[in-house]
Amino acid sequence: MSIEPRHPLSPKGEFVISYEFFPPKTPEMETQLWASVKRLEPLHPRFVSVTYGAGGTTRERTHAIVLRIARETGMKPAAHLTCVASTREETDRIIRAYWEAGVRHIVALRGDPPGGVGSPFMPHPLGYPSSSHLVRGIKAIADFEISVSTYPEGHPESRSIDQDIDALKAKIDCGATRAITQFFFENEVYLRFLERARARGITIPIVPGIMPVRNFKQVSGFAKKAGASVPAWLADRFEGLENDQETHAIVAAATVVEQVMDLVKNGVNEFHFYTNNRADLVFGICHLLGVRPVREKVEA
Repeated sequence: MSIEPRHPLSPKGEFVISYEFFPPKTPEMETQLWASVKRLEPLHPRFVSVTYGAGGTTRERTHAIVLRIARETGMKPAAHLTCVASTREETDRIIRAYWEAGVRHIVALRGDPPGGVGSPFMPHPLGYPSSSHLVRGIKAIADFEISVSTYPEGHPESRSIDQDIDALKAKIDCGATRAITQFFFENEVYLRFLERARARGITIPIVPGIMPVRNFKQVSGFAKKAGASVPAWLADRFEGLENDQETHAIVAAATVVEQVMDLVKNGVNEFHFYTNNRADLVFGICHLLGVRPVREKVEA
Protein backbone atom coordinates (compact mmCIF):
# COMPACT_ATOMS: atom_id res chain seq x y z
CA MET A 1 0.00 0.00 0.00
CA SER A 2 1.50 3.34 -0.99
CA ILE A 3 0.52 6.50 0.82
CA GLU A 4 0.86 9.85 -0.85
CA PRO A 5 2.24 12.66 1.30
CA ARG A 6 -0.61 14.75 2.68
CA HIS A 7 1.49 17.77 3.53
CA PRO A 8 4.94 18.99 2.55
CA LEU A 9 7.77 18.60 5.01
CA SER A 10 7.32 20.94 7.94
CA PRO A 11 9.88 23.71 8.28
CA LYS A 12 12.62 23.11 10.83
CA GLY A 13 11.64 23.77 14.41
CA GLU A 14 7.90 23.16 14.01
CA PHE A 15 7.96 19.68 15.51
CA VAL A 16 6.54 18.85 18.92
CA ILE A 17 8.36 16.17 20.86
CA SER A 18 7.94 14.37 24.16
CA TYR A 19 9.82 11.57 25.88
CA GLU A 20 9.08 8.62 28.12
CA PHE A 21 11.40 7.51 30.92
CA PHE A 22 11.03 4.67 33.41
CA PRO A 23 12.08 4.34 37.08
CA PRO A 24 15.53 2.73 37.29
CA LYS A 25 16.18 -0.40 39.34
CA THR A 26 19.89 -0.01 40.11
CA PRO A 27 22.31 2.83 40.93
CA GLU A 28 23.91 2.39 37.50
CA MET A 29 20.53 2.70 35.79
CA GLU A 30 19.81 5.75 37.94
CA THR A 31 22.96 7.42 36.65
CA GLN A 32 21.99 6.57 33.06
CA LEU A 33 18.50 8.02 33.53
CA TRP A 34 19.69 11.40 34.78
CA ALA A 35 22.40 11.60 32.14
CA SER A 36 19.67 11.11 29.52
CA VAL A 37 17.41 13.69 31.16
CA LYS A 38 20.27 16.21 31.11
CA ARG A 39 21.12 15.42 27.47
CA LEU A 40 17.54 15.78 26.22
CA GLU A 41 16.45 18.75 28.33
CA PRO A 42 17.98 21.40 25.99
CA LEU A 43 15.65 20.20 23.19
CA HIS A 44 12.69 21.64 25.13
CA PRO A 45 10.16 18.78 24.87
CA ARG A 46 6.51 19.60 25.45
CA PHE A 47 6.56 17.14 28.34
CA VAL A 48 8.35 14.06 29.64
CA SER A 49 6.42 11.12 31.05
CA VAL A 50 7.52 8.69 33.75
CA THR A 51 6.07 5.19 33.72
CA TYR A 52 4.30 3.36 36.53
CA GLY A 53 5.14 -0.31 36.99
CA ALA A 54 2.64 -3.17 36.71
CA GLY A 55 0.46 -3.27 39.78
CA GLY A 56 1.84 0.06 40.95
CA THR A 57 5.17 -1.57 41.81
CA THR A 58 7.19 1.58 41.08
CA ARG A 59 4.81 4.07 42.71
CA GLU A 60 7.33 5.68 45.06
CA ARG A 61 10.14 5.76 42.48
CA THR A 62 7.83 7.21 39.82
CA HIS A 63 6.69 9.89 42.25
CA ALA A 64 10.28 10.76 43.23
CA ILE A 65 11.46 11.06 39.61
CA VAL A 66 8.48 13.19 38.59
CA LEU A 67 9.08 15.58 41.48
CA ARG A 68 12.83 15.78 40.80
CA ILE A 69 12.22 16.60 37.13
CA ALA A 70 9.76 19.31 38.17
CA ARG A 71 12.17 20.68 40.78
CA GLU A 72 15.55 20.46 39.04
CA THR A 73 14.84 20.86 35.31
CA GLY A 74 12.93 23.16 33.01
CA MET A 75 10.90 20.25 31.63
CA LYS A 76 7.26 19.59 32.45
CA PRO A 77 6.77 16.07 33.86
CA ALA A 78 3.73 13.92 33.17
CA ALA A 79 3.18 11.25 35.80
CA HIS A 80 1.83 7.88 34.72
CA LEU A 81 -1.01 6.69 36.95
CA THR A 82 -2.96 3.42 36.78
CA CYS A 83 -6.09 1.88 38.26
CA VAL A 84 -4.34 -1.29 39.43
CA ALA A 85 -4.20 -2.45 43.05
CA SER A 86 -5.28 0.86 44.60
CA THR A 87 -8.46 2.18 46.17
CA ARG A 88 -9.96 5.41 44.89
CA GLU A 89 -8.93 7.05 48.14
CA GLU A 90 -5.29 6.03 47.62
CA THR A 91 -5.30 7.10 43.98
CA ASP A 92 -6.98 10.42 44.77
CA ARG A 93 -4.34 11.07 47.42
CA ILE A 94 -1.61 10.64 44.80
CA ILE A 95 -3.45 12.94 42.37
CA ARG A 96 -3.76 15.68 45.00
CA ALA A 97 -0.10 15.28 45.96
CA TYR A 98 0.95 15.84 42.36
CA TRP A 99 -1.19 18.96 42.06
CA GLU A 100 0.19 20.36 45.33
CA ALA A 101 3.73 19.70 44.04
CA GLY A 102 3.05 21.70 40.88
CA VAL A 103 2.63 18.75 38.50
CA ARG A 104 -0.13 19.53 36.01
CA HIS A 105 -0.06 16.58 33.61
CA ILE A 106 -1.03 12.94 34.20
CA VAL A 107 -0.91 10.00 31.79
CA ALA A 108 -3.99 8.04 32.87
CA LEU A 109 -3.91 4.29 32.19
CA ARG A 110 -5.82 1.23 33.25
CA GLY A 111 -2.53 -0.57 33.75
CA ASP A 112 -1.52 -4.20 33.38
CA PRO A 113 -2.82 -6.78 35.88
CA PRO A 114 -0.38 -7.65 38.69
CA GLY A 115 0.04 -11.05 37.01
CA GLY A 116 1.17 -9.37 33.80
CA VAL A 117 -0.29 -9.13 30.29
CA GLY A 118 -2.47 -12.12 29.54
CA SER A 119 -3.82 -12.55 33.05
CA PRO A 120 -7.36 -11.27 33.67
CA PHE A 121 -7.78 -7.70 34.82
CA MET A 122 -9.70 -7.49 38.07
CA PRO A 123 -10.40 -3.95 39.26
CA HIS A 124 -9.84 -3.22 42.92
CA PRO A 125 -13.29 -3.43 44.55
CA LEU A 126 -12.79 0.06 45.95
CA GLY A 127 -10.77 1.44 43.05
CA TYR A 128 -11.34 2.99 39.65
CA PRO A 129 -12.62 0.23 37.35
CA SER A 130 -11.23 1.62 34.06
CA SER A 131 -9.04 4.31 32.57
CA SER A 132 -12.06 6.41 31.58
CA HIS A 133 -13.26 6.37 35.20
CA LEU A 134 -9.75 7.37 36.27
CA VAL A 135 -9.75 10.27 33.81
CA ARG A 136 -13.08 11.48 35.20
CA GLY A 137 -11.76 11.15 38.75
CA ILE A 138 -8.63 13.17 37.96
CA LYS A 139 -10.68 15.95 36.37
CA ALA A 140 -12.97 16.02 39.41
CA ILE A 141 -9.98 16.79 41.63
CA ALA A 142 -8.17 19.39 39.52
CA ASP A 143 -7.86 20.68 35.98
CA PHE A 144 -4.95 18.46 34.92
CA GLU A 145 -3.85 17.97 31.36
CA ILE A 146 -4.57 14.28 30.75
CA SER A 147 -2.95 12.02 28.19
CA VAL A 148 -4.21 8.49 27.56
CA SER A 149 -3.06 5.48 25.58
CA THR A 150 -4.46 4.07 22.37
CA TYR A 151 -3.58 1.05 20.25
CA PRO A 152 -3.37 1.36 16.43
CA GLU A 153 -3.25 -2.44 16.08
CA GLY A 154 -5.77 -3.07 18.83
CA HIS A 155 -5.36 -3.63 22.55
CA PRO A 156 -4.53 -7.29 23.31
CA GLU A 157 -7.92 -7.63 25.02
CA SER A 158 -10.04 -5.82 22.42
CA ARG A 159 -12.21 -7.54 19.83
CA SER A 160 -11.78 -4.95 17.09
CA ILE A 161 -10.30 -1.58 16.18
CA ASP A 162 -13.78 -0.10 16.50
CA GLN A 163 -13.82 -1.22 20.13
CA ASP A 164 -10.49 0.53 20.67
CA ILE A 165 -11.86 3.71 19.13
CA ASP A 166 -14.94 3.44 21.35
CA ALA A 167 -12.64 3.17 24.37
CA LEU A 168 -10.68 6.21 23.22
CA LYS A 169 -13.88 8.24 22.73
CA ALA A 170 -15.01 7.30 26.25
CA LYS A 171 -11.75 8.62 27.70
CA ILE A 172 -12.07 11.84 25.69
CA ASP A 173 -15.64 12.31 26.88
CA CYS A 174 -14.33 12.08 30.45
CA GLY A 175 -11.68 14.74 29.88
CA ALA A 176 -8.65 13.30 28.08
CA THR A 177 -6.85 15.89 25.96
CA ARG A 178 -4.22 13.79 24.12
CA ALA A 179 -3.74 10.17 23.05
CA ILE A 180 -0.32 8.54 22.79
CA THR A 181 -0.13 5.38 20.72
CA GLN A 182 1.47 2.07 21.49
CA PHE A 183 4.62 1.75 19.40
CA PHE A 184 4.33 0.38 15.87
CA PHE A 185 6.73 -0.31 13.02
CA GLU A 186 4.47 -0.09 9.96
CA ASN A 187 3.41 3.53 9.48
CA GLU A 188 0.36 2.48 7.50
CA VAL A 189 -1.01 0.98 10.73
CA TYR A 190 -0.92 4.36 12.47
CA LEU A 191 -2.19 6.33 9.47
CA ARG A 192 -5.15 4.02 8.97
CA PHE A 193 -6.03 4.21 12.66
CA LEU A 194 -5.75 8.00 12.58
CA GLU A 195 -8.12 8.21 9.61
CA ARG A 196 -10.67 5.94 11.30
CA ALA A 197 -10.49 7.94 14.52
CA ARG A 198 -10.95 11.24 12.71
CA ALA A 199 -13.90 9.75 10.80
CA ARG A 200 -15.47 9.00 14.19
CA GLY A 201 -15.18 12.65 15.21
CA ILE A 202 -12.06 12.35 17.38
CA THR A 203 -10.13 15.60 17.10
CA ILE A 204 -7.58 15.50 19.94
CA PRO A 205 -3.92 14.88 19.04
CA ILE A 206 -3.15 11.19 18.49
CA VAL A 207 0.60 11.21 18.94
CA PRO A 208 2.63 8.33 17.47
CA GLY A 209 4.73 6.47 20.01
CA ILE A 210 8.16 5.72 18.52
CA MET A 211 10.33 2.89 19.84
CA PRO A 212 14.01 2.78 18.80
CA VAL A 213 15.09 -0.88 18.52
CA ARG A 214 18.03 -1.03 20.90
CA ASN A 215 17.65 -4.75 21.55
CA PHE A 216 15.63 -6.59 18.93
CA LYS A 217 14.86 -9.63 21.08
CA GLN A 218 13.71 -7.45 23.95
CA VAL A 219 11.56 -5.19 21.75
CA SER A 220 10.01 -8.26 20.09
CA GLY A 221 9.01 -9.46 23.55
CA PHE A 222 7.48 -6.08 24.38
CA ALA A 223 5.59 -6.11 21.08
CA LYS A 224 4.12 -9.56 21.68
CA LYS A 225 2.77 -8.53 25.08
CA ALA A 226 1.41 -5.22 23.75
CA GLY A 227 -0.27 -6.60 20.64
CA ALA A 228 2.10 -4.79 18.28
CA SER A 229 3.27 -6.65 15.18
CA VAL A 230 6.92 -7.13 14.26
CA PRO A 231 7.11 -7.24 10.45
CA ALA A 232 9.38 -9.76 8.74
CA TRP A 233 11.44 -7.00 7.12
CA LEU A 234 12.32 -5.64 10.56
CA ALA A 235 13.40 -9.03 11.87
CA ASP A 236 15.50 -9.48 8.73
CA ARG A 237 17.32 -6.19 9.33
CA PHE A 238 18.54 -7.30 12.75
CA GLU A 239 19.20 -10.94 11.92
CA GLY A 240 22.71 -12.00 12.94
CA LEU A 241 23.45 -8.82 14.92
CA GLU A 242 22.90 -10.25 18.41
CA ASN A 243 26.61 -10.04 19.20
CA ASP A 244 27.46 -7.05 17.02
CA GLN A 245 26.34 -4.05 19.04
CA GLU A 246 28.00 -1.45 16.84
CA THR A 247 26.25 -2.58 13.64
CA HIS A 248 23.00 -3.13 15.56
CA ALA A 249 23.11 0.50 16.71
CA ILE A 250 23.67 1.76 13.16
CA VAL A 251 20.76 -0.32 11.82
CA ALA A 252 18.54 0.83 14.71
CA ALA A 253 19.33 4.48 14.00
CA ALA A 254 18.65 4.11 10.28
CA THR A 255 15.37 2.29 10.92
CA VAL A 256 13.92 4.81 13.36
CA VAL A 257 15.02 7.78 11.24
CA GLU A 258 13.36 6.19 8.20
CA GLN A 259 10.14 5.69 10.14
CA VAL A 260 10.01 9.20 11.56
CA MET A 261 10.84 10.94 8.29
CA ASP A 262 8.16 8.94 6.47
CA LEU A 263 5.61 10.07 9.07
CA VAL A 264 6.77 13.65 8.55
CA LYS A 265 6.10 13.28 4.81
CA ASN A 266 2.57 12.23 5.75
CA GLY A 267 1.94 15.39 7.74
CA VAL A 268 2.85 14.22 11.23
CA ASN A 269 4.65 16.83 13.34
CA GLU A 270 4.37 15.46 16.89
CA PHE A 271 6.23 12.45 18.27
CA HIS A 272 6.48 10.66 21.62
CA PHE A 273 9.74 8.76 21.99
CA TYR A 274 10.12 5.70 24.20
CA THR A 275 13.70 6.44 25.25
CA ASN A 276 14.50 3.35 27.36
CA ASN A 277 16.33 5.93 29.49
CA ARG A 278 18.91 6.51 26.75
CA ALA A 279 19.30 9.73 24.81
CA ASP A 280 21.54 9.08 21.81
CA LEU A 281 19.08 7.84 19.18
CA VAL A 282 16.35 10.27 20.21
CA PHE A 283 18.77 13.19 20.23
CA GLY A 284 19.94 12.26 16.73
CA ILE A 285 16.39 12.00 15.37
CA CYS A 286 15.50 15.38 16.83
CA HIS A 287 18.62 16.87 15.24
CA LEU A 288 17.47 15.63 11.83
CA LEU A 289 14.04 17.17 12.44
CA GLY A 290 15.68 20.48 13.23
CA VAL A 291 14.83 20.29 16.93
CA ARG A 292 18.12 21.41 18.45
CA PRO A 293 19.48 23.21 21.50
CA VAL A 294 19.34 26.97 21.22
CA ARG A 295 22.88 28.29 20.95
CA GLU A 296 23.70 31.55 22.60
CA LYS A 297 25.07 34.17 20.24
CA VAL A 298 28.68 35.06 20.81
CA GLU A 299 29.33 38.79 20.92
CA ALA A 300 31.88 39.97 18.33
